[in-house]
Amino acid sequence: MISHALTIIANELEAHLRSAYAPSNPTEKMVYLGNIAEGVGTVGIPRGIINLSVVNIKEEKTLKNLPHYVRNDATLTTRYENPPVFLNFQILITATHAQEKYSDALLALSRVIRFFQFKNVFTQDNVALNSIDQGAPSNALDQLTSFKLIFDLYSPTMEEINHLWGTLGGKQYPFVLYTMRLLDLQFKAIQSESGVITEIVSDFYHKKPVAVS
Repeated sequence: MISHALTIIANELEAHLRSAYAPSNPTEKMVYLGNIAEGVGTVGIPRGIINLSVVNIKEEKTLKNLPHYVRNDATLTTRYENPPVFLNFQILITATHAQEKYSDALLALSRVIRFFQFKNVFTQDNVALNSIDQGAPSNALDQLTSFKLIFDLYSPTMEEINHLWGTLGGKQYPFVLYTMRLLDLQFKAIQSESGVITEIVSDFYHKKPVAVS
């Protein structure tokens, strides 16, 4: 599901860049998903593209205490299952242009920022069907059917930037950092199911007084 969520975002960003800015080479892919720690070049991430990497995953603790059951009033049953895990992701978006094309890297980043300023909420209703289908995982259990992904710009401190790029290999590229929330992960399996209690019957009566001799 994580892969599918980021694939949808990458497809939406790719379509936007192509329609709004008319790239000089329409056949070359502009947005990639990849681990920037693998390096940029012939072996790792391609040059001259926008790359999306997951650099951190956090649980959304405010949604942790959800009920472990779902009541169906139509069938008068109660389904018991563990609630989903709600996650927030920090997405590193990097422009991998060569040094002599540094201005192109800054231009690409500004276009990315304007895209997420224009559209920062993604649902199954406001993204293109092709963005959902293209590159989707083959197994249906790994695919998103309904989702709401919200992108917020994150501004790290200089210390956080130093730790981030030090962890990723030490070589810093022009980048911007976003928080993507909320992706709920749940394996669709019912643990148990039972009927709903619809009526409680109490039969009260008074005992006859005991005769006192």
